[in-house]
Amino acid sequence: MPALQIYGHRGARAEAPENTLASFRRAIDAGVTRVELDLHLSADQQLMVIHDPTLKRTTGLHGKVAQHSADYLRRLDARHALPDWVEPCPIPSLDQLFAACPEIRHYQLEVKSGSTEQARRVLSAILQLVEQFGLQERVTVTSSSRTLLRQAHTSNYPLPTGLVEEYGLLDPVKSALRYGCRMLVLNWTLCSPALLARARQTGLHVSVWTVNEPELMQHLATLGVDSLITDRPTLAMQLFPDAGS
Repeated sequence: MPALQIYGHRGARAEAPENTLASFRRAIDAGVTRVELDLHLSADQQLMVIHDPTLKRTTGLHGKVAQHSADYLRRLDARHALPDWVEPCPIPSLDQLFAACPEIRHYQLEVKSGSTEQARRVLSAILQLVEQFGLQERVTVTSSSRTLLRQAHTSNYPLPTGLVEEYGLLDPVKSALRYGCRMLVLNWTLCSPALLARARQTGLHVSVWTVNEPELMQHLATLGVDSLITDRPTLAMQLFPDAGS
């Protein structure tokens, strides 16, 4: 069985302002070199590292990411949800993250996409940056959007994809295979020995989120998940010191 891997959720969400360079640096400093993050397009079609489509929760400002230029968004302070953090933390663009953190060995790039046209734009923008930085072997594009995954599959998109499944209303293994995914990113509550066995038989990598308690980390590791996505990479590395790389 492959060794367990740890992914920092939005960098190190419980330890630094989420989806900022400070957060990804915190994960790296803890020994975690795999991260999960979220992407939205700016008004000028640049990929910005931010979870919500709106600015309110992380910056305290009103408005949507898609309404503003990348230059404007990069000047905003995204530590609103973690006000005790001393230094300002701008919203990074994806190219800034790639340039600033060469130590990261693998990215789960989660896209929340709506229309087919938006999916095309996001997938194209990701591929352009991944090729620019030579990260083809270090990126998986993940999404809960069947529209985006279908677009990737039918267009023979060259980067691997992963299905993000929160509720399990449909068979997640079948759904992942239908769209040619290599990864299944599960809400940990959906994880069961039977599902893991089926996923393993098909070659799917099973990554579970968001796992923050030590007892739950140990339980899921014992079940045999391939990777844990956690807000607390420092704690995870204390429990699994060989899992960061």
